[in-house]
Amino acid sequence: MDELTERLEKLKEQVRGMMSPKRFDHTAAVSEMAGRMAALYCPEQTGVLQAAGLLHDITKEKSIEEQFDLCRQLGIPYRESDRLVPKTMHAKTAAGLIPLLFPEWNEPGIVQAVRWHTTGHAGMTIGERILYFADYIDETRKFEDCVTLRRLFWDPDPGSMDPEKRQAHLRDLMILSYDMTIRNLLDEHTPVSIDTIEARNALLLEAAGISEDHPNNGDE
Repeated sequence: MDELTERLEKLKEQVRGMMSPKRFDHTAAVSEMAGRMAALYCPEQTGVLQAAGLLHDITKEKSIEEQFDLCRQLGIPYRESDRLVPKTMHAKTAAGLIPLLFPEWNEPGIVQAVRWHTTGHAGMTIGERILYFADYIDETRKFEDCVTLRRLFWDPDPGSMDPEKRQAHLRDLMILSYDMTIRNLLDEHTPVSIDTIEARNALLLEAAGISEDHPNNGDE
């Protein structure tokens, strides 16, 4: 067993003690899926993204009041309106706790992937995209949308695609995932995070080959 594998196994056991068995099963599956995806898109980040997968939900089972308490302790901005979107809070608090609880894993590629794994944001890195999508399609997910996206991602064999097509494949399915998420939130009469909207818009612009969205003042 190499050093990285040993470190990941140690982290896995640490994380196991912080959550319910069901949440841990999901967490381990996300780490595995992130590793599989990283092997296709950024092999050099495989260990980083496996670690991010293990850390992404360390505060998911805390109540909204506990989330707010953590925000206050860690100096993380929040609003009372966040009570209406409690599922997004754990991404902030989990990222905030990594430097304190897991300093050996305190690196930008991990912290930022954890921070944005729920909503995404405009200009996501490949690592952030992978953790976001791995969380959506890991093998424990049984919801129809998740099963559909998992099939749509793996069935075309992305490993056989050239790099440009493989990037487009992930981007296009991320757009579809945002469409599914937003549609479900609208059906539930739940607010949609502005970060989610901006993430989707940025991917649509990317797909259209538009690199910037600045207003045109008419000057030539």
